[in-house]
Amino acid sequence: MSAQGTAARVVAVSRDDAHNFSKPTAPDIRLVAGRGVEGDAHFGETVQHVHRLKKDPEAPNLRQVHLIHSELFDELGEQGFEVAPGELGENVTTAGIDLLGLPEGTRLRLGSDALIEITGLRNPCTQINGKERGLMKAVLGKDAEGQVIRKAGIMSIVVTGGTVRAGDPIEIELPAEPHRPLGVV
Repeated sequence: MSAQGTAARVVAVSRDDAHNFSKPTAPDIRLVAGRGVEGDAHFGETVQHVHRLKKDPEAPNLRQVHLIHSELFDELGEQGFEVAPGELGENVTTAGIDLLGLPEGTRLRLGSDALIEITGLRNPCTQINGKERGLMKAVLGKDAEGQVIRKAGIMSIVVTGGTVRAGDPIEIELPAEPHRPLGVV
């Protein structure tokens, strides 16, 4: 699941206490078990996403920590877009790991203490076009069967809290088989 010859690592961390689309990078973030990123607008045991709150405010928060692979920024750069860590709303920007190819329930150890569990894919919203026109279409694709491919990252919950910083290693713990592909959360 890591890129050949590249150790999986954290490139940047971000948080924002308001429901802004982009999040400023920070020297570190603190993950809290069952709640998410301390000081982030999506912090909480129940759903915090503005649109999802209207539907079911008591639903569990399966979107506590948002991760995006930095390799996506390289791909977008080749298409003429300029995207930096935090600008697509992620809390953790990674390198050297195929986030989208991981199965549901995979656990990632970020640094020495924090442990998160992947719940599913992020469904990109049209706010992405507010960053740069056409970006929404660029983070969506289609596979050979015509199925939508969502490239805007994955969502997770915090199993064990801890502090996460740029440069921290990422360890991958796959769930027991059979593996389930990621769905939208």
